[in-house]
Amino acid sequence: MSLRRPTLTVLAAIALVSTAAATAPADAIEAKKPTPATYPQVAAKPYMGWSSWSLQSTNYPGVNPDGPGSFISEKNILTQANALATKLKPYGYEYINVDAGWQDGGDEYGRPVAMAKRFPRGMKAVGDDIHKLGLKFGIYTTVGLGTDVYRDGNTPIYDAPGCFTRDIVYPDLRKTNGWDAAYKINYESPCAQKYADSIAKLFASWGVDFIKMDGVGPGSWKGAPDDPNHNNTEDIEAWWRAVQNAGRPMQYTLSWSLSHRYADVWKQNSNGWRIDTDVECYCDTIVKWDSSVKARWWDLPQWIDDAGPGHWNNLDALNVGVGAMDGLTDAERQSYMTFWAINSAPLFAGDDLTKLDAYGLKLLTNREVIAIDQSGNPARPLNQDQLQQVWYAQNKDGSTTVALFNLADSPATVTGNFAQLGIDGKATVRDIWANQNTRNVSGAVSAQLPAHGSKLYKITPNGSGAIPADLTATDVSRTTVSLTWRPSAGASSYKVFANGKQVATSSGTNVVVSGLLPQTQYTFTVQGSKGASSAPVTMFTAKNGGPVRYEAEASSSTLTGDAGVSGCTLCSGGSKIGNIGYGSTVTLNNITVPTTGTYLVKIAYTDGDTSRQSMLTVNGTDNYWANYSGLGDNDWGTPQVTYLPMKLTAGANSIKVSNPNGYIADIDWITV
Repeated sequence: MSLRRPTLTVLAAIALVSTAAATAPADAIEAKKPTPATYPQVAAKPYMGWSSWSLQSTNYPGVNPDGPGSFISEKNILTQANALATKLKPYGYEYINVDAGWQDGGDEYGRPVAMAKRFPRGMKAVGDDIHKLGLKFGIYTTVGLGTDVYRDGNTPIYDAPGCFTRDIVYPDLRKTNGWDAAYKINYESPCAQKYADSIAKLFASWGVDFIKMDGVGPGSWKGAPDDPNHNNTEDIEAWWRAVQNAGRPMQYTLSWSLSHRYADVWKQNSNGWRIDTDVECYCDTIVKWDSSVKARWWDLPQWIDDAGPGHWNNLDALNVGVGAMDGLTDAERQSYMTFWAINSAPLFAGDDLTKLDAYGLKLLTNREVIAIDQSGNPARPLNQDQLQQVWYAQNKDGSTTVALFNLADSPATVTGNFAQLGIDGKATVRDIWANQNTRNVSGAVSAQLPAHGSKLYKITPNGSGAIPADLTATDVSRTTVSLTWRPSAGASSYKVFANGKQVATSSGTNVVVSGLLPQTQYTFTVQGSKGASSAPVTMFTAKNGGPVRYEAEASSSTLTGDAGVSGCTLCSGGSKIGNIGYGSTVTLNNITVPTTGTYLVKIAYTDGDTSRQSMLTVNGTDNYWANYSGLGDNDWGTPQVTYLPMKLTAGANSIKVSNPNGYIADIDWITV
């Protein structure tokens, strides 16, 4: 669920439930926090199942006949549960997650109560029926104390004598969560933990196996450092303790668009998190490629290394099963499924499972693709400077999973170079979706793909075949270059070469090569223990006096449209260029290098969104794409840096920053 959900009138009461905390008499309750139990089996692998929100959110004819969001009901939930048990359970799908709209206020203790009209037997009965099918039961809640259960502060907290709702909120009744629809809880009060405990134990008594907590910040474009009311880290910590001590193993996941700045908190106190906004389009289909499906390719990279057993990157619902409703081409449906699987994202369908078409069922039940997802080995992009992208994951058995994606709106060839992927010599290439093997392939995998199309391969070298993969330069000065790479199997150390001469060794997968000459072209390679070299990286060191910084707001820059200078305390010179995108651009001029060649261009930017992208056009000809990973919490004042190897021409160059189809990050400076 995202910022858009409260516009659905049937969900007016979704913020009525949540966690708790505040100030209370010091002697009212034991302040000691309980030691959490441990359930190591919870979220050992990305979960698989179905969730109700995609159908609740769509305007597709007949799905919500009684108004927006009206799909949700006991009858419809159990219908989908039966369909999942019949069609998808044999492939590992097991969760049935009831999303927003099930609740109608709270009981005498401020704990959630089911909407009687839609769930006449109550949520425990629904959970019992789901369990009888051999499935697991998930439920939705929101962060904060629901304003309606506050009841002038007189609602008692269950199993907490002397504690009332007035004791767990701030005196000024400040608001929190993604919709400002709940009171912020003050965790200085021991009563607050007891409120979280009371709801977690209630859910456990219903047989709940999965909890989704929505509206969490920092994230969802709220909770910047100057916005403490939308920092819910204490809520999450309290709820994690409550869930661990509820007496039942329950997955606890967070939503939506969590800020990566707090990734360590989310990892330590949840089983997963949404990395971006809702995948649904809130239109006459369930999703659209351009609405937010394709954004995942750009939003995910900064989160890749945070996923692992017990906590996974959640890309949101998987709507590939019913072509008539999905709003996607078949090529887009395959890319959607492929991307979720190679990144070990939870696989939870949002379609009407009673209407799965043959192609959708084929996508959802491909055992090889599911196994890739369940291996828990997220992929990473080999490149993002073009719309033709290669994503890969090195597997424990020595093979490499490789996906080719064409994110462009027209057909294009996409190629994955073996050397860049860490593959040496010949290999067997398995086209997983086509169920075909090709032996003794060397050099690369390549495919002509339709707009938004994909290929998925498993590449197994004939021999050991492992070399350092994805050699990348991350920084450069007059005399140094910083390099990183992915490990090669069996390597305990690496030799680094510049122009054929060994210049460094490393026991890890990064090194700073020093003692280089200014304004000199170097070709770098890395060798593992078995002597085979990585693909080369070639670039110039900075010139004498460099690297040179070029301010975006300098008088020499050219602005078009609404692009303009804005203040930024932490930015270089106290200013940056904002409002870039669509018809508004900034061009940095007179970027001077003495020799034509490849240079590492670093870009400082601010981005309070999840991520934004721009095209960088050099001298009106060569185009590169840059991805600006965002903070996700509406902080547009803290600069970050990204880098991009670019070909520049001897003399003065211009770099135009633009995106005809969307807004981009604010630009502070570039250095060369």
